[in-house]
Amino acid sequence: MQNDYSIRKSRLYIAKIALVASIGGFLFGFDLVVIAGALPYLQEHFDLSATMKGFAVSSAILGAIVGPLSGLWFSEKIGRRKTMMTAAVLFMISAIGSALAVSIWDFALWRFLGGMGIGLAMISSPIYIAELSPPHMRGPLINVNQLANVIGINLSVVVCYLFSFQESGWRWMFGMEAVPIAILLVGLFVIPESPRWLAAHNRSGDALRVLTKINGKKTAELELKEIENELERETGKFRELIRPGMRIALVIGIIIMIYSQINGVNMMLIYAPTILLEAGINIGSSAILTSMPVYIFIFICTVIAFGLIKKFSRRGLLITSISFMAIGHLVMYINLHQGWPPLFTLIPMLIGAGAFTLGFAPLSWIIVAEIFPNRIRGKALAVVCFFLYASSFATAQLFPMLTDGFHTRFGNSAGVYLIFAAICFSAVIFAWKMVPETKGLSLEKISEFWQNKHAQKSKTR
Repeated sequence: MQNDYSIRKSRLYIAKIALVASIGGFLFGFDLVVIAGALPYLQEHFDLSATMKGFAVSSAILGAIVGPLSGLWFSEKIGRRKTMMTAAVLFMISAIGSALAVSIWDFALWRFLGGMGIGLAMISSPIYIAELSPPHMRGPLINVNQLANVIGINLSVVVCYLFSFQESGWRWMFGMEAVPIAILLVGLFVIPESPRWLAAHNRSGDALRVLTKINGKKTAELELKEIENELERETGKFRELIRPGMRIALVIGIIIMIYSQINGVNMMLIYAPTILLEAGINIGSSAILTSMPVYIFIFICTVIAFGLIKKFSRRGLLITSISFMAIGHLVMYINLHQGWPPLFTLIPMLIGAGAFTLGFAPLSWIIVAEIFPNRIRGKALAVVCFFLYASSFATAQLFPMLTDGFHTRFGNSAGVYLIFAAICFSAVIFAWKMVPETKGLSLEKISEFWQNKHAQKSKTR
């Protein structure tokens, strides 16, 4: 058994690793807001039409769709850590290239490259953290990725505001992304590779050394034995994803990720400055500052989420979170339909964003990082992330069209939020019926769960 000092030391070691490995969340959050802050200046500088304005925004999402497909090879062949390093390099090149762009076409190209980096990072980061974390710490540590996402959002707000007063400030907005990426890249050189990836590539000695630093020698030896036993039962082939027992896990992972993008709260966050300004709320000289209360509230909720994830069950917190997201959309519908005072618009935004951040946002990544066996985890995350970014792209394109359509026909966009509320209620039913409880289980025990579930189903036939 580990003494108190060694336990504290191992927890600090794991926390440092998780913080560095959360590069994917940071990149996604920073990029989400920097394009929102820079878009008015890009539109003026390049004289963008409505179509090209959308192209400037969506080019990174298209790159992010390609990223998971590339991850099918990267995360398995070169390792989780090196995949994260590759993602960081791609994003740094993208940041510098975007800052120096001379036309909208090369700007979109650099953004596409950065999107590929985000796609790679958002696959490898949750896998890496999940594979390195003890079962009792895995939920909170994967939520570090969500915390990094929110830190990226808030840092981006500050950067956008500081450079919003300069003629070519948009160039500095993108160029400044390279600074935190450089720091994170240095950190990636000093963290270890995933012990499960090492064991899968016949490097059990290296895997044992990493596990020992995390759990102590006795626990590490037992855990390595579990990992090796599971690896012997798996071939690591793509077809394992669609074999009986695993097929349902893949379907659950895909649907969770799709719901995480089409639930409407993400659109509230991406278009927060526009939504609030259209409602008549303006608390600063910069449009991005108008949405600052929402972003600060998200940060507070992310910190609170660590305690909730540790205390409550995965399924219970997930269902509660999505239920309150639906309530937020219903309040937004009533607000817009009844023409309440502009300030009331903040209330449903805070309800929806808070509920999403406290539960669904971190749990979607925690669950999909937990439910797949070791050898196919990289392939599985690549598939579900492909659907995540594809649904994100579709939602980002459809949201303005939906709001414009409702405005034209009914004079307001209230009906859009009624649709989002219905989507959230369907997600509650899905979570209740289909999502298994994974809290406190080792990754190997979760893998056994799917095998046993299939065996029980076969016996009942």
